[in-house]
Amino acid sequence: MKKVFIDGSAGTTGLRIFERLSQRKDLELVTLPEAVRKDPEARKQALNSCDVAFLCLPDAAAIEAVSLIENDHVTVLDTSTAHRTDPDWAYGFPELGEKYKSKLLSSRRIAVPGCHASGFIALVAPLVEAGILPKDVLLTAHSITGYSGGGKKMIAEYEEAGRDVLLDAPRQYGLTQQHKHLKEIRAMCGLESAPVFCPIVSDFYSGMVMTVPVFAGQLTEGKTVADIKSVYETMYQGPMVTYKETMDESGFLSGAGLSHKDTMEVTVCGNDERILLIARYDNLGKGASGAAVQCLNMVLGCDMTEGLEL
Repeated sequence: MKKVFIDGSAGTTGLRIFERLSQRKDLELVTLPEAVRKDPEARKQALNSCDVAFLCLPDAAAIEAVSLIENDHVTVLDTSTAHRTDPDWAYGFPELGEKYKSKLLSSRRIAVPGCHASGFIALVAPLVEAGILPKDVLLTAHSITGYSGGGKKMIAEYEEAGRDVLLDAPRQYGLTQQHKHLKEIRAMCGLESAPVFCPIVSDFYSGMVMTVPVFAGQLTEGKTVADIKSVYETMYQGPMVTYKETMDESGFLSGAGLSHKDTMEVTVCGNDERILLIARYDNLGKGASGAAVQCLNMVLGCDMTEGLEL
């Protein structure tokens, strides 16, 4: 039986991972009493005595946690942004291709993708790799997400009685164009420039839709919408990421359509001139803890969907 320790189990991502794993009979969860949950020596012992460690921590704390690990047999799954562009770490999105899957399976250090980044990269990276989008393309991305993506503080703000009336309407953020996922997006897609990114948080708990608009003139000469669909259809056949010919819901597309699920749906809308690349998933599912558990399952040689909601 493999031992798993979640460092940062009190946060939103850590709690969701704990919920998924606590029901399993093939794993033993290593836990710390509340009194020593943040104690460096207690954490160090737990990190070195487990088979797999999840890091659900701020970047600086995640880097510190890695430095505490002296046991070469411990596999680390880091959900922070600290190691996502580090070439020595595997990037935990195996659907992107065999090289990603192979590196994940052979690595002791795995960076779990960010929520917004997961959708953008799923949409754009394969098209750059296939030569359908040039590396110097200038893109825009729009993402609407549930408020759980903001963590415990934001969840409390949205769910408290007598909350600020401004929370009743969608709120755009990342206004300085310095969002923490942009570095990851650019690196994993091989883009020369990061996109203009417009994330929006809205009054629903979980779920998200990432949309990347593309003009036909931005495609590599001779490439068409049919080529985009062909790439997605070939790559995304499930069980975690699936291409859908349509996700239209009477002319609408709900951001909560995959709330509480661990899967992602990818589609192409628009027309031959103005194209919408769309990914829908749960910010806490394939966008966070669901993706982390998928990586764990693969490392342990289990079915990648074990313990996940499809």
